Amino acid sequence: MTTVLTEADNPYQVLAWLKRSPAAQLLGRLARQPGDLNHEALDALGQQAATAYVRGLLVTASILPKRDENLALLTNWLARTLAGIPSHHVTLIRPFAEWQVIRDARRRSARGRYTFNAHKGDCGNIRAAIQFLAWLNARRLTLATLEQGHLDAWSMDRPGVRTRSIPFIRWAAARRLIADLTIDHPPSQLPGEFQVEDIHREELRRCLNDVSLPLEVRITGALIRLYALSLTRIVELTADQFHRDDDKNAYLTINRHPVVLPPKLARLIEDQLREATTLHRQPQETERFLLPGQIPGLPATLWDSATL
Repeated sequence: MTTVLTEADNPYQVLAWLKRSPAAQLLGRLARQPGDLNHEALDALGQQAATAYVRGLLVTASILPKRDENLALLTNWLARTLAGIPSHHVTLIRPFAEWQVIRDARRRSARGRYTFNAHKGDCGNIRAAIQFLAWLNARRLTLATLEQGHLDAWSMDRPGVRTRSIPFIRWAAARRLIADLTIDHPPSQLPGEFQVEDIHREELRRCLNDVSLPLEVRITGALIRLYALSLTRIVELTADQFHRDDDKNAYLTINRHPVVLPPKLARLIEDQLREATTLHRQPQETERFLLPGQIPGLPATLWDSATL
């Protein structure tokens, strides 16, 4: 994990970081650059690991205001994507994306429930809409001339994106841009394979007891096996969601409901929170994540494998 350097660090470490780090070089460029330092200026630099890291530093230091980075990823991705598609498709994709997808994303963001996984799903829905229009265009079709047979053929040609394209097709139908067509939903299927109970129990036992495994791996594995939490939800867990009562029982709040933790898992989480606080040394007023990423103030993200 990347540690945020402070005045207490060895000065030679600081000098070495300033010389070799892309993030430090970017900070120098920004300091010499005329104009206001804001989120828009950083957005113009592109979605790079160093840019994301510098943004995290500036937000943590209260130089820049905090914003929902997952929502910003969606809006910035949309702007870049619209610039690369035909203008007659933009007239359909832009209102669908802005008034359907992004408006819903803003509502979820206001409730604090817009995750990185949600951002990826929304991008997938918009991308499927673009592919659907391109498919129509290749067959000299438009939304106005779309018929049931065409829609069925699309479902057969592109089964991988069929579900993703349904929100756009529904949006177009609600605005009478297409005829009243039947949208074929893929049949829902129950899981066909289940883990053997003994293997599940052994993996949980290893997560709770095997000190050779990294601490974050043990916690993540135990939470998955005990509470069936997805990775996208686990990385967004915060220190505020963990607490003990007067009887020293430990709880983790999931979906606004506290669940009792096994004592071993509770101790692992306490160790992780102590370690994360020591390594990252973030101000107490910032949100403390159970699994903090390399970018200050954010949980583990796709940028964490990059060199900062």
